[in-house]
Amino acid sequence: MKKRFTDEQIIGILKKGEAGAKPAELCRRYGIAEATWYHWKARYAGMTVAEAQRLKELEQENDRLKRLLAESMLDNAALKDLIGRKW
Repeated sequence: MKKRFTDEQIIGILKKGEAGAKPAELCRRYGIAEATWYHWKARYAGMTVAEAQRLKELEQENDRLKRLLAESMLDNAALKDLIGRKW
């Protein structure tokens, strides 16, 4: 799924909200739902652009490590099954 807004743009929009703009007006201006606004606020509130980029890198690394763990556990289970069989 392609993101419509980059992390930098999202943080910029949230900063405008922190400066005093009303969320409903910002949502209307940028064409987003209020639920999206509050989701972004929960995720990116108080972050800088560098911190958001670091968060994205850490999430990608975490996903990669989860895949490696799943593959390792699958291999381990296959080996245990093979060893456990009676010849």
